[in-house]
Formats: sequence, C-alpha cells, structure tokens
Amino acid sequence: MFEMITTWMSGLGHVGVAALMLAENVFPPIPSELVMPLAGYLSAEGQLWLPATIFAGTIGSVLGALFWYYIGVWIGEERLQRFAARHGAWLTISPKDVDSAAAWFRNYGWRAVFFGRMIPGVRTLISVPAGMAGMPLKPFLIFTTLGSFAWTGLLAGAGYLLQSQYEAVAVWIDPVSTVVVFGLIGAYIYRLVRQFLRRREAKVG
Repeated sequence: MFEMITTWMSGLGHVGVAALMLAENVFPPIPSELVMPLAGYLSAEGQLWLPATIFAGTIGSVLGALFWYYIGVWIGEERLQRFAARHGAWLTISPKDVDSAAAWFRNYGWRAVFFGRMIPGVRTLISVPAGMAGMPLKPFLIFTTLGSFAWTGLLAGAGYLLQSQYEAVAVWIDPVSTVVVFGLIGAYIYRLVRQFLRRREAKVG
C-alpha cells in the first residue's frame, strides 16, 4: 500500500492527495494515517508544497464527508430503521442501534462532527447521522472543514518533520495499516455472527 500511495501522489501531485483523501472517506480501509504523513514527507522532499498539500487533503476529506452526509439525508432515520429491521444483520446494526446513534448525535451535534473528524473509525461514519438528523448543510460544512483541516494538518506536519526518517517509519507503517484492514474485516465477521445468533435465539425464545 505504501508504494502504491507514493506512486499515485508523485504522479498526480496535490490532485492525487485530494483524490486519495476522498477515497479514504468513501472507502475507510485506505488510511489517512498513511496518506497525509506521506504527503507531508513528499512536501519536505520538495515534490509537493506543504500548504497546498494540507488544503488538498482537507478538500478531499470534506468531499468524502459530503457523500456520506447526503446518504444520511436520503436514507433518513425511519427508512434506516425499516432497513435495519429487515436486513440489518448484514450491516451488524439493529433498529435500536439506529435510535441510539441518532440520540447520541442530537445530544452532541456540531461537537460530534468537529471532533469526529479526528477519530479513526468515526471520521467517515459521523457524516451519516448528521444527514439523518437533518443538520443544516452550512454548519455541517464549517465544522467538517475545521475538523478535517486540523487532522490533515497534524498528519502532514508530522510527515514533514520526520523527513528522511519517514522511509524508516514506513517499514512498519505499511504492515500496521494492513493489520488494521484485516482487523476491521474480522470485527465485521464477529459482529455478523453475533447478530445472527441473537436473532436465532430470539426466534427460538
């Protein structure tokens, strides 16, 4: 994955950074924790310009967040509850999970959007309850942009400061990112099996 991302950004520059961060938000297994530090490292090497790198990463993140926001708007809370009741086992969610997520978002609102952009695993999905809860687009964009800017700036700055040491760090970053992907798949399978077992017990009871 490390070599693939390096080749992509070296060839497409800042556009490649934005595209990768967009993909990271739409397809979470692509980790921003690998993309942005590498972009910062390439900035230190003179292949990219750090301010433009952070700007491109932020734009890509915001566009990806908007995709999931409109998914949330389109689905809506009631439709998602009906879907969870029928097919939720495959998504490892239940109507109760939908209620809990919506209630949690209503309690925290903009704070969830802002700080959620800096939490791995939450960063992508936080946009869905924002859309479902009917959060206005303008504040959603403001707090998503601020949170994304802080996160991409932090990661790119770390890669920039590491400079020549980044290649040594990459030796363990790439395996770790692979482990994270398989860990997510394993967690999904575990939740899937547990959900089916619960439904079977409920039918038997």
